[in-house]
Amino acid sequence: MEQIPPLQVVARIRSDFPTKFGIPRQSGIVSQLRASVVFEPPFRNPDALRGLEDFSHIWLLWEFSESVRTQWSPTVRPPRLGGNARMGVFATRSPFRPNPLGLSCVRLEAICQDPDLGHILIVSGADLMDGTPIFDIKPYIPYADCHPEASGGFASAPAEACLSVDCPPDLLEVVPAASREALLGVLAQDPRPAYQHKPGRVYGLDFAGCNVRFTVDGDRLTVTEIRPL
Repeated sequence: MEQIPPLQVVARIRSDFPTKFGIPRQSGIVSQLRASVVFEPPFRNPDALRGLEDFSHIWLLWEFSESVRTQWSPTVRPPRLGGNARMGVFATRSPFRPNPLGLSCVRLEAICQDPDLGHILIVSGADLMDGTPIFDIKPYIPYADCHPEASGGFASAPAEACLSVDCPPDLLEVVPAASREALLGVLAQDPRPAYQHKPGRVYGLDFAGCNVRFTVDGDRLTVTEIRPL
């Protein structure tokens, strides 16, 4: 039997998330998020991107590199269900899978040329941690990939921003200007784990080179401190 060659990492994402905490649970939820797709040296051939500029969105096939396990469970607890109900792993997008593969649809904002890194893809709406390995990139094709009539099971309704965010302007100024709106969008989505909703608890989120400290009371999130990492 012919042996299947191993997957090759063709690129890595460069995003504002140095850790998993706070990353949106689906791509496209926080459209203000910007990230870069940087190709590995063997794949920095501009011919591989010929024609990609004509597409508005692309698919990223990537690895849950921080969730790789030697064993897997047939059921998981989706955050959408509060982390309490178990569903079949193949009925969810949980990172804890037999093969830790993720799939994200992102908007292609631009293709830029870097003198050292070659062509870079600028994308928005990415739900990937900084450094995440990407195995493949494919164009999003509306007539084939969009199915408005599709049913979405327990995740049929989009997850809307559920928290109002109170962030003093002087604290927000610590965050790089290009990342401020994205940070507010991430916080509004309630980055806390589904099983941690303790009033008064101070949470910490690393984002865009800053550590953001916040508390949540009811439907209001209050930023208490932002300092450079």
